[in-house]
Amino acid sequence: MRCPHCGSFDDKVIDSRTLANGDAIRRRRECCGCSYRFTSYERTEDKQLMVVKRSGRREPFDRAKVERGITRALEKRPVSQMSIERLINEIEDQAMTGRLNHEIDAAAVGNLVLEKLAELDKVAYIRFASVYRQFENLDEFVQEIKKIEGNFHHE
Repeated sequence: MRCPHCGSFDDKVIDSRTLANGDAIRRRRECCGCSYRFTSYERTEDKQLMVVKRSGRREPFDRAKVERGITRALEKRPVSQMSIERLINEIEDQAMTGRLNHEIDAAAVGNLVLEKLAELDKVAYIRFASVYRQFENLDEFVQEIKKIEGNFHHE
């Protein structure tokens, strides 16, 4: 596999993990040329998971898009890159599991992200919710904070 840092094709696998009930393998790799560490994924080729948008339009599930949204929400928060990657893996696994028709509503993906962020970082949860739910005024922020505070106090 080509190193995304230096372009070398010489790497070694450091760790392999099974994901999505055995449908995928995540491999941590290290470049033998520059020692850069990166992750690769192996999946069985099957029907791709499609995300059904509000308009009814369908598009392929895009892990990178989910990662961008989560990374933006967690910007300058005390959360490790490993925790972010684990979170994204959990969301992807849950999105793919048990989908007989290989489709998931965009709202279900957004709710999975919110659920995982609420467990990981409350500020990131509010950041993501404000964009995802398109808050238009301060009252909507306050309502969401009260809702999460209520859930937080019951844990």
